[in-house]
Parts: sequence; C-alpha cells; structure tokens
Amino acid sequence: MQNIENKGRRAFMGSAAMAALLLGNRAAWALDQGGTGRWPKIAPPQSPRISHVIDQLGRRRDDAYSWMKFIPANGERSRDNLPEAVGTMLKAENDYADAILAPLAGERAKLLDAMLARASGDMAAPALEKDGWDYGSARPAGAAHAIYTRSRKGGKPEQLVDEAARAKGQPYFRSTGHQPSPDHRYFAWAEDVIGNDRHRIVIRDNQSGEIRTIVDKDAYGYGGLAFAPSSRWLFWIWRDARNRPTRLYRTSVDGKITDLVYEERDPAIFMQVKRTAADGFIALTLAGPETAEVRLVSAADETAAPAIVWPRKTGVLYDIDEWNGGLIALTDADDAFDMALLRLDSKNFRTLGVLAPHRAGTPILQILPFKNALVRLERVDGLHRLVILRPDGSERAVAFDDPAYAIELPSEQSYGASSVMIVHQSPKSPRRWIRIDLVSGKQNVVQQQAVASFDPDDYEVERLFAPAPDGEMVPITLLSRRGAPKDGKAPLLQYGYGSYGVPSDPEFSIPALALVDRGWRYAIAHVRGGSEKGRRWFLGGRKFTKRNSFTDFIACAEHLAAEGYTSKGKVVAYGLSAGGLLVGASMNIAPTLWGGVIAQVPFVDMLNTMSDGAHPLVPLFRPDWGDPLADPKAYDYIASISPYENVRATAYPPLLCTAGLKDDRVAYWEPAKLVAEVRRRSTSGNPALLHTDMDSGHQGSGDLKSEYRQKALFWAFAMHCV
Repeated sequence: MQNIENKGRRAFMGSAAMAALLLGNRAAWALDQGGTGRWPKIAPPQSPRISHVIDQLGRRRDDAYSWMKFIPANGERSRDNLPEAVGTMLKAENDYADAILAPLAGERAKLLDAMLARASGDMAAPALEKDGWDYGSARPAGAAHAIYTRSRKGGKPEQLVDEAARAKGQPYFRSTGHQPSPDHRYFAWAEDVIGNDRHRIVIRDNQSGEIRTIVDKDAYGYGGLAFAPSSRWLFWIWRDARNRPTRLYRTSVDGKITDLVYEERDPAIFMQVKRTAADGFIALTLAGPETAEVRLVSAADETAAPAIVWPRKTGVLYDIDEWNGGLIALTDADDAFDMALLRLDSKNFRTLGVLAPHRAGTPILQILPFKNALVRLERVDGLHRLVILRPDGSERAVAFDDPAYAIELPSEQSYGASSVMIVHQSPKSPRRWIRIDLVSGKQNVVQQQAVASFDPDDYEVERLFAPAPDGEMVPITLLSRRGAPKDGKAPLLQYGYGSYGVPSDPEFSIPALALVDRGWRYAIAHVRGGSEKGRRWFLGGRKFTKRNSFTDFIACAEHLAAEGYTSKGKVVAYGLSAGGLLVGASMNIAPTLWGGVIAQVPFVDMLNTMSDGAHPLVPLFRPDWGDPLADPKAYDYIASISPYENVRATAYPPLLCTAGLKDDRVAYWEPAKLVAEVRRRSTSGNPALLHTDMDSGHQGSGDLKSEYRQKALFWAFAMHCV
C-alpha cells in the first residue's frame, strides 16, 4: 500500500493466551464494572490490543485491533479457514451477545409472531403483462420464499421458479434479476448460495422445463444480467477476485459459447447492463460517483464491439435509453446537477433537443419509456411526483396528498403497454399497485398489500423539520399511534442513512408497526448525504461536509425531544451499513442523547478501510469520502470523524452491532474493532455487543422470516435499552 510503513507490531500471541484474554475473568469484570442493573452481569470478552503502528502521510496511528482482519489468499472467508485467534474472538463475541440478549427471548418471540401475523395476508405484486404473458411472483401463506410464475390471460399459471426448493439445504440463499427473454422461451435469474454477493446464473427453458446453471460462479447479479434482443444470448457481468464487477460476457442460452465483450481496467468504475426499452440495444453503463460512460451493442449486430455514446468525463454523469424512435439521455452535463433529459441521434449520438430541462431542487430520479409516453419519477419539495410526457410534448403530473409517501416505478414493464404501473406506499399505507392510463391519466388500484389486523386510521404520519446547527431544515418522517400524547414519555427509534445520495424514503414497514404498537414512535431522519432535497442535499453531507450528516441526525433527535414526541435518553439510533457510520459518529458526539444504538453491518473503521487500496469499494468511493493515502486533508478529516478512531472515555449507551462473516463490503472486523474500543473506554457499564452471522455477507438470507427475526432482535434490544 502506497505511503504506508508498518512499524512496531509485536509477535502474534499463541491461541491459548489469546483465548484467555478474550474470555477474561468474568466474575472480576462484573464486580469492577457494576453495570446499570438492566443487563445481566456477565463479563464480556476482552480482545487483546496488539500494537500495529501505521505511518501515513507524516501521520502516525496505532491500530491495536488490526489483528482481527482476515482476508484469505484464495476463496471466501468461512468458518473453516479462519485463523484460530479470529475464530475464537468471533465465537466469544457471539456467545457473550447471546448470553446478554437471552432475557429478551420472550419479547423477541412476541415481536416476531406479531410481524409474521401481520404479514400473513397476500404480499404478492400483481403480475406484469408482457406480450400476452403475465409474469408474477407470490409467497404462499406461511412460506419464507416466493414462487415465480407466468400465465396467459385467464390460463393456468405455469411455475417458473420455486425458491423454497432452490434454497433447500443451503445455509444461505438470495436471488435477484428475474427476467423472461424477449421471445419468452427462457427465464433467467441470479442466485447467491454463499452469502458474499457472488452469484451463479440460472436459465429455465420454458419449452422443456429444464433448469440449468449457465454461469456457475462469480457473476454480479444486481443489474448484472440481461437477455439480448434476439433471445439467443445472455449478457452478464463477472466479478474479479476483489469482488469488483470488471468484465461483460456474452453467453449463448445453451451455455456452450461464452465471449468476452468488454473489460474495465479502472477499479473506480462499476458496471451494469440492461436491454433498452424498445429492445434496440444492450446498454453497458460504466460509472463512478463523478463520471459515467455508456457503451451500446445494437440489436442489428449483437456480437459487435460496443460503441461509446459519450466518452467518460470527470464531473459528467449520464444514462441512456430509447424512446420515440431515438435515444434519450438522463444527464447532469452543463451544470444540470439535478438532471436534464435530452434527445439524441441514435447513429452519431448528437444532442437533438431537450425533453425535460434541468430544474434546481427538482431532481429527476428515474425514467421509464413506453411507446406512447415517457414516464419520469422526480422529487418536488422532497416528495415523489410522477410525470407522463407524451410525444406531442404535453405533460401530466401525478402526486399524492399524504404528508410523506413513496412511489416506486417498476422497470420491467412492457414498452407497448397503454398504462404504467406504479407502487404507492407510506408508513401507514400498505403498498398499492396503481395502473395509470398513459393517455387519460385515469388511475385504477389493481391490488393492495393485505395486512392482517391492521387499520391505517390507528396510525398517524407527520412530516416535520428539525433546525440544523447551520440553519438548514432537516426533514423527518414520523410514525405514531393516532392520539399518542406529546408528553415526552414515548420512546422513539430513529433511523438514518445519509450517504452516496441514497434517500431514505418513507415506506410501509410491518416491523415499524410492531414497534409503534408497543408505545414507540418511529422516525426517519432525512439527513444530508442523502438526496431527499436534490443533489445539493447530497453534496452537503459528503466528503469534507460529512459531519453535517451527524449533526443533522443529532438535531432531529433533539427536535423530537424538544417537541414532546420523546425525550433525551429515550431515543434509540438505528443505522445500516453507511448508516452505521452515521449512528456511530453521532454516538461519539452525543453519547448521552441516545438510549441505545443499533448498527447493522456498520461502516465504522473508516480511516483504515479508506486506506486499503485493495478493498473492492475503496477506489470507487474515494470521491465520496476522500483519499487518505494521497491527500493529507482527507486523512485528517476522516480521522476526525471515523467512529473507531474517535471513541473516548465517556458514558456510552448500550450498543448492538451485527456483521456477516462473508461480507466484502463492510467486513466483520469494522464493528468488532468498534465494540472492543467502546467496551475498553466506556464508563457506563452498558454492554457493547457484536453478533456475527457466520453464513452471510452484507445481507442476510433472502427470506421473510430471517428479515423479521433480525428486526425482532433489534426492537427487543431497543425496548430493553429504555
């Protein structure tokens, strides 16, 4: 690694000595620490500190828990190949977490039962019509996985995939990318049976019913596969040894021929592939946080080399699709930072005109072309709005009156359809699938998510604004039981993310209802670093302004307390992945504000991870966080906000962190280090817990019970905290 010299690392201790330190003298610890009386008096593991001095850009730090990091020379991490010291540490942490959380078993079971009971109704989306076929999926009552089907109008459904059967015997299963071929003979999907986001690709021949694996490993499933317009080929993306998507392949549907189409050499670029709306092209999008390039393979010659639309240029993002006989580009070129929509010549890619101009503060989020209209999803005042643009240039806008809501625009819709299907939801309104006529604008509710024993009038959704220290007003979405008093007595769970421009949309959540039904309030803090108020909202919580995300999050909790929705010390913070950075840093800044902190697979070892050039995501996200390997300013700023680097001697709240052993995005050692350091320095006696799923990666197994089981654990922990 450039600019780094490691000094002073002591010899690694033997496994017996390591185990003794990890397990410690539990009785003595219980007497010394005392604790709050709320938690079992069980001594935690005490991870040894082994000096690991790092000199970098003239700065020096000692990462005393660096020994926890393990990257195998070949293959993925597993229980079997862990170094003995690391395996001992993770087992000791899991055993301790299980022991501390054991008294919550009854409440966890009640919460899980309540969630599953509410979800016992029909959760299936309505089928999407394509060329006379209806494609859909449903989770049978009591089942954890979905069944995918297709049918002719009025005909008997034909089963395409039974995910329960595919998952049987696998310790982990998650699938994605389900799609029919344009001629409907084949149905393809990607599935991960390891837990590390490295997929295999499976095709079903709908004529014979045969299911075969045509890519056995190392595929990228998230936007990483698409049938060719001819249905003769499947284009798919391969992940390298560092789990980066770097190659586009073309494989014949019989699996006999595989050709390399394109290889990307820049580690700061990620890849996605799709078929354009009218089946005219395969589009390969190569993008980073500040640049993009699209390469097209024409349906007229599917084995030709892809043609570049616009060469990549720093500061210019764009995406390509087709509509009304030509190409269209969604782009931020020419300072259109909230995006503009342009018409392009399909042969020489020149700009021919503007379909939707740039409007600051009204970002265009998504486009979906149809033969007779172009549908776009945008935000106005932070809330979703749908706009239907017709070929004659006329427009029709579709919005809703809810204080806070979300619209989804499913992308798998038929280009020739006369209506667009959207999904509307809010924290108190289950998902509704609404079909909107592209000509008249008439709306028809096709289906609604069935939720047992649920009356939306029992709940209230509010959209509030918290004043940040610099005067910005931070949106909050708040879910409460209707009529709940504002007397400061209610505990509150506050969720936030605030990174990469990813919004935290106000969606319907059965787990959130289960918590609110127990007298809680549930809040979403729409902090800077997300995109709820446009790209400038994102830039206001990125890189050297990242601290704004944390102070926004704190301001939201303080505002909710000041307004009587809760009180300080009764707010439990919850963050996922980069949201773990948010709650970890907020915990360091204002430890006594929080009744507890839940950090799910959290990005909390920021300085060390961003100093690891071999990490699969580091080159890609340097524009978002800075480069501490080359930029002293970035080093100092990251060092000043990284949760692990900024743990101090103070009274920390109870902390629960989770990890996945096979996670290559946010590795288990990040929360392990944070937990060890909080445990070492906290003066409160509150527990700091780490629970590692030894079979999963960044996401848990893709079944409903696994998701709800984890939420039941989080909510029971939160309830015990306050």
